[in-house]
Amino acid sequence: MPEADVNGIRIHFEERGEGEPMLLVMGLATQLIAWPPALLDALVDHGFRIIRFDNRDIGLSSKMDDAVPQRKDVLRSLAGRRLAKSEYLLGDMADDAVGLLDHLGIESAHVVGVSMGGMISQELAIDYPTRVRSLCSIMSNTGNKRQGRPATSMYPELRRTMMQPRPTDREGAIAAGLDAWRQISGPMFDEAEVRGMIEEAISRDPDPYGRIRQLIAINASPDRTARLRDLRMPTLVIHGLLDRLVSPSGGMATARAVPGSRLLMFPDMAHDLPRNRIGEIADAIAQNAARASVPVA
Repeated sequence: MPEADVNGIRIHFEERGEGEPMLLVMGLATQLIAWPPALLDALVDHGFRIIRFDNRDIGLSSKMDDAVPQRKDVLRSLAGRRLAKSEYLLGDMADDAVGLLDHLGIESAHVVGVSMGGMISQELAIDYPTRVRSLCSIMSNTGNKRQGRPATSMYPELRRTMMQPRPTDREGAIAAGLDAWRQISGPMFDEAEVRGMIEEAISRDPDPYGRIRQLIAINASPDRTARLRDLRMPTLVIHGLLDRLVSPSGGMATARAVPGSRLLMFPDMAHDLPRNRIGEIADAIAQNAARASVPVA
């Protein structure tokens, strides 16, 4: 089982393919197995060595040993950054990613992040610009609380999934996971495929609290907008117009913040990576990576 000792914790990772390295950073409460196999295949076919990993507090990577987060901790973090009490921030998770690159002897890589993974990837590009050949931020935001907010209709679901204990029985946990994915996905939602991923995720990691600690870390982390304006690597922003978890304004704000960035929005994509768009997404990522040899204005 490939693991890296990074920043005093253990990061589980997997690799495929040969060629230029591409680091894939997954989102909130989501393990490396959530990357669609078709997207991985497409990126390998484009000639990339893809590296995916479980962020801290999820999957087979280390769990933090602070106190079990309570409802009041989530509410405080939602009320404002100053009130949020988190053992770590998104910047620390970016440090984990750099530590993984160090472990693998990789000086720089193309970086692709989804949702919270997009936030981590942005922090990585800001703090370690020479380590990022190109950046792709998917269905994410800049940390500005005014953009990329969940749709009002999502708040009851968020309260239910992030502020209540996950069912302790396996079938209950699977049903809850399916319901959560159904709420954020678009019209291409495949229940059988998602069920298989959820079943594997529960087998890999039964801990119900890592996702809450990650959420508090997001809420405690600073706005990245001003610092994103200093980025000069080729940047692609992808977002779905149907996204209710991170509204499309989050992607638009990201594209506005990064000089020379490109914005790609899909009318039939929500907070997911729909199978009918996988080819276009992979092509766009590869095209953005190819810009790394061309100076960004």
